[in-house]
Amino acid sequence: MNYDIKDIKLAKKGALRIEWARNNMPVLGLIRERFRKEKPLEGYKVACCLHVTTETAVLAEVLKAGGATLAVCASNPLSTQDDVAASLVKNLGISCFSIKGEDTRTYYKHIESALATKPEITMDDGADLVSSIHRRSQVTSHKSQVIGGTEETTTGVIRLRALARQGKLCYPIIAVNDAETKYLFDNRYGTGQSTVDGIIRATNKLVAGANFVVCGYGWCGKGVAMRAKGLGAKVIVVEVNPLRALEAAMDGFRIMPIKEAAKIGDIFVTVTGDINVIRGEHFRVMKDGAIVSNSGHFNVELDIRALEKLSRAKKQIREFTDEYILRDGRKIYLLGEGRLINLAAAEGHPAQVMDMSFANQALSAEYIARNYRKLEKKVYKVPEDIDKYIAALKLKSLGVTIDTLTAEQKEYLASWEIGT
Repeated sequence: MNYDIKDIKLAKKGALRIEWARNNMPVLGLIRERFRKEKPLEGYKVACCLHVTTETAVLAEVLKAGGATLAVCASNPLSTQDDVAASLVKNLGISCFSIKGEDTRTYYKHIESALATKPEITMDDGADLVSSIHRRSQVTSHKSQVIGGTEETTTGVIRLRALARQGKLCYPIIAVNDAETKYLFDNRYGTGQSTVDGIIRATNKLVAGANFVVCGYGWCGKGVAMRAKGLGAKVIVVEVNPLRALEAAMDGFRIMPIKEAAKIGDIFVTVTGDINVIRGEHFRVMKDGAIVSNSGHFNVELDIRALEKLSRAKKQIREFTDEYILRDGRKIYLLGEGRLINLAAAEGHPAQVMDMSFANQALSAEYIARNYRKLEKKVYKVPEDIDKYIAALKLKSLGVTIDTLTAEQKEYLASWEIGT
C-alpha cells in the first residue's frame, strides 16, 4: 500500500527538513540543474531501497529532475523518518513505501510494492531489492526488464560479488560503495559521527573515560574509533584481519579478541558486516550495565536470540534502549533492537557526506541508462572519471582550488628515462 499520511503538518515538517539537507548538498544541486536540462533518465523507472531520510529525499528530487519515475522503500525498518516519507508523497509526488518501526513482514511487503512498479534501474543499500528480484518465482519477467542497479554498502557489494562469481547475477551492478568519494568520507566521517551521535541520543551516557569497544576496523570502524577517542573514550579494537589490526595498533588503539574485550567493555559497537560478532559467550562475561549496539549490517551482527535466552526479563527503559536482565541480575542494554544505531536513534550521515555518496548514485544511474547495452552481468566500480568529477564539484562547492600539472610535469610522469 502506498505510504499516504493525511497529516499535512507532518509533510510540511518533512519539507522544511529536506530543505535544510538540500542546502547542505551542493554537489547534488549542481547535478540537479544539469539533469533538469538534459533529462538523462527520461522514461526510466527507478526503485530505491534506501534509508528514507532527508538526504535520500534530495537524491529522489535529483532523479525526478532527470526524468525518472520513482518508487522508494526503506532499507531498514527503523531508519525511516515519517515526516520525510510524508513529504515525498504529498509534496514531491513520489511513491514511498515505508513506515518507521514496521515489522519484518511489512518491510518485505513494501519492497515488493516498490518492485511491482517494474523498475528498469534499482538502487540498493544492502542488496534487498536485488535479492528479492532473484528470489522471485516469476523471476524471468522481472529480471529481463532491469537494465542495471547500484549498491551503497560494503556488505551489499560483497553479497553481489559472490552472486556474480557463481554466475547468478542477472544484471549489472555499479558498486557505489567502492567509489573513493563514498567510502573515504561517508563510511569514515559519516558513520563515525552519526554512530556516536546515535549512542548518545539513545543513552545520554558520558563517553569520556568509558572502555569503548569497536568490532571491525574498516573505514566505518576507523571513523567510530576516531570519534569515540575524540570524546575521551578508551578505545579497544577487535579485528580478524592482521593488516587492519596492525593499522589500529599504529593508530594508538588497544587490540584484543572479543572474548577479552567483552569482560572490560562499557560500550560496544559492531561495524563488520558479518553475523554474530557478539555472541552468547560474550554476553555471559559482560559487566553489569554494558551497552551493546550495531552500526554495520542489519540486525545480525549481534546474536540477539542468545541474549534473550540468557535473560529472565526485558523492558524498554528508554526509547531505543532495551534492558535485558540476566539470570544472575546483571543488566545489559541493547540499543535500537540491534539495528543500525546511527539511523535508528539518530539521523544517519550528515548531509555534507551524503552529498558525495548520492552524487555517485545519481551519476551511476545516468551511466547505466547511457551504457547498459555494453555492460555485462557483473559488479563494476564507479567509473574513475565520475569519482574525480564528484571530488572536483565538492571542492568547488567548498571554495577550494587545487594545482594542475604543467605540460612539462605531465610529460615527465608519462616518460621513463634512465638517469645518466
